[in-house]
Amino acid sequence: MNLANNENLEPGLDGYKEKILPVNKARLTWQRDLYFVGMTQRGYEVEYDVRYEEGCSPTETLLLSIAGCLSIDIVHILRKMRCEVSSYEVEAEGVRREEPPQYYTAFNLMIHIKGEGITPKKINRAIDLSLNKYCSVYHSLRKDIDVNIKYEIG
Repeated sequence: MNLANNENLEPGLDGYKEKILPVNKARLTWQRDLYFVGMTQRGYEVEYDVRYEEGCSPTETLLLSIAGCLSIDIVHILRKMRCEVSSYEVEAEGVRREEPPQYYTAFNLMIHIKGEGITPKKINRAIDLSLNKYCSVYHSLRKDIDVNIKYEIG
C-alpha cells in the first residue's frame, strides 16, 4: 500500500475532538494540612497530597495528562489508518528542574503497542499528528519542553 497517497494518513479526529466543552470547570477543596480534593465538572475526583500519602501531586497528574492526551490521539489515529490495536501501554517519565519553579523540562514516553497493521511509518505519523496538531495538553504547556517519544511494536 502506498501510504503517501492514502487519505487515512491525515485522519481527522471526528467523534471526540468535535465534542469538547469550550470551557472546562473544576473545583478544588482543601481538606486538611496540604491535602485537597479536586472534582471535575462531571464528578470525577482527584486527590492531591504533597506528602504522597492519600493522593498524587499536581505534577504527577500533569504527566498522566500529557501521556493520556497523546495516547488517545495515537490510538484513534491508528484506528483511522485501519490498524487494530490489541494492546497499548505507555511508560511516562517527566524530568523537572531542581530549583523553583520546578517545572517539567522534558517528557520521555515509551509506548508498548501490539496489533495488526501497525508499522513504524504509521505510528510515527500518528505521533507527529498528535504532537503537531491535536494534543491539547501538549499545546497548553511551555514551548521549551522537550517531548521524546519512543515505541516498541510487539
